[in-house]
Amino acid sequence: MSAGGRNGDGGAARAAALALLTGVRRLATTTAALCLVPVTAALLIVACVLSAPLAVLRRCRRRPVRILAFALLYLAVDLYGLAAAGALWLRYAPGTHDAAARRTAATYALLGRLLGALRRAAEPVFGLRVRVTPAVPRAGTGAPPLVVLARHAGPGDSFLLLHVLLAEAGLLPCTVLKRTLRLDPCLDVVVGRLPHCFLPPRRGTSPAQAVGRLAAGLTAGDALVLFPEGGNYTERRRRRALASLWRHGRRRTAVRAARLRNVLPPRPSGTLAALTAAPHADVVFVAHTGLDGIDSVRAAWAGVPLGAAVRAHWWRVPAAEVPEGDEAREQWLLAQWQRVDQWITAH
Repeated sequence: MSAGGRNGDGGAARAAALALLTGVRRLATTTAALCLVPVTAALLIVACVLSAPLAVLRRCRRRPVRILAFALLYLAVDLYGLAAAGALWLRYAPGTHDAAARRTAATYALLGRLLGALRRAAEPVFGLRVRVTPAVPRAGTGAPPLVVLARHAGPGDSFLLLHVLLAEAGLLPCTVLKRTLRLDPCLDVVVGRLPHCFLPPRRGTSPAQAVGRLAAGLTAGDALVLFPEGGNYTERRRRRALASLWRHGRRRTAVRAARLRNVLPPRPSGTLAALTAAPHADVVFVAHTGLDGIDSVRAAWAGVPLGAAVRAHWWRVPAAEVPEGDEAREQWLLAQWQRVDQWITAH
């Protein structure tokens, strides 16, 4: 057998094994979601009964009721999304005319509906209010693609950003997400059908390479969403990030990053890969505050319902104004992140 034949057989075997593992994972996570529905519903009934006397006296925020009600709704939305995704696959089955493009467009519409349902539910349940400045314009025909670099702090901030891009800006997000989110069966299936990148990537591919491949496919109306901090802000992560910079001899960057008080030093590799692969893309920076204090289970309990609105602010840098060269771009990214930090301090 030729080397090409052996490589082809090996590739087919790996693809089959991956498909099998994906099927097993999705079966397990979907089964878990189905089992959680009656359990969550029972707990919600118990919480409603136990908190009723205090609710009458208006001395209780009914946190267990709010959290369990939203959890039950989340599970319902998840299962609806799975069923709808299955219906879309049957409607635009492989082999039909223009199936892939039509299925992708329908899947984006489905994702917008799912995120919209969760956001609308969070408004009365958690007191969620979102204020974005300046107003988000609709993407024009033929507008350049975007690389969206957002702060990451607090639960659900990535979902809110995706909903704003889809529903308000009319953009199609190409999202970089943590691989652990594949444990959500609906996200696993729906996002898996759209341009995406789960990190860490599969073996043999670096995170920067995976992001670069995703960015290389950007076209008009697309928005690559990246969170350069790599995770939600906590003071412990901030100290570890600064220590890592010093340990790797990046003194200049460490000194500048030490002045950041509300954000983590941005990790440049993914951003640099995206800018190199999509030099025609404009860059949008997103700062926000209102969810950043919710960084633990205890803080989440104390923060329900939300006392203040979630405020977000963005600005756009045209592709022509992005500096050339990795070193210059790394320092430019850090300067933009200092602007994010300053906005958060002011708000």
